[in-house]
Amino acid sequence: MDLAKKVVDKMMNGDPFSQWLGIEIMEITAGFCKLQLKVRQEMTNGFAIAHGGITYSLADSCLAFAANADGIQAVSIETSISHTKKVTKGDVLTATSKEMNKTSKTALYYITITNQDNLEVAHFKGTIYRTGKEWFPKN
Repeated sequence: MDLAKKVVDKMMNGDPFSQWLGIEIMEITAGFCKLQLKVRQEMTNGFAIAHGGITYSLADSCLAFAANADGIQAVSIETSISHTKKVTKGDVLTATSKEMNKTSKTALYYITITNQDNLEVAHFKGTIYRTGKEWFPKN
């Protein structure tokens, strides 16, 4: 099993919120992640559209998995999202990461979220701090 998959499997197994969201890992490599979920009724708000926290949480998980997939533990230090189209029950959302910049201490990622029609519904930007601690130390 490659390191990226091993790290993300460990993260996902310890992440009940991402599990509750129904996130499926479509692709994972160091610095890259593609996730998918289907919007359920309990994810919608009083406007009958998905709560903004759903796309935010999907993107945040995508950020976390992409940033940690190289085997070094990383945590977010700043994130933001822009919602560009409404999301409704039954929509299938795909979050795809792009690593924009990476140093030994920080990295910047853009996450694009599209729906089943490949329309962009949200854009997320995340900056992470790389702790230097390995997920699987080679003692």
